[in-house]
Amino acid sequence: MYLWIKALHVIAIIAWMAALLYLPRLFVNHAEVGTGPQAERFKKMERGLVRIIMAPAMGVAWLAGLALIYLGEFRGAGWLHAKLALVVLLTAAHFYFGYLTRVFARDGNTRPAGFYRAINELPTVLMIGIVILVIVKPF
Repeated sequence: MYLWIKALHVIAIIAWMAALLYLPRLFVNHAEVGTGPQAERFKKMERGLVRIIMAPAMGVAWLAGLALIYLGEFRGAGWLHAKLALVVLLTAAHFYFGYLTRVFARDGNTRPAGFYRAINELPTVLMIGIVILVIVKPF
């Protein structure tokens, strides 16, 4: 059962990360077009990405991850605590991106496209740290 949960966890993480990497790119394009017909299309894409892919994937990733911790024998491992700290930051980014989706939905964006290009790097940096901790287990 452990390996099936692990496979589900990895699948959910892939979907979650894809959404976390793509959504800020949508924000870049949305910020560049401002308001109007094109903006309405971006609103629909952003909303769908968050509701259909990003939120469910995060939920499954968390549930499967917690199940793996419960079933595994590494609860006291330092690398796991560090990984969980980065996952909490990734989750915070998830909710911040959800907030930004709502800001764009009400035509309330005041930030330039460059801001969204910069925050697009945050999930990548966190993912790199998480993967290194899980694979290398440095402590």
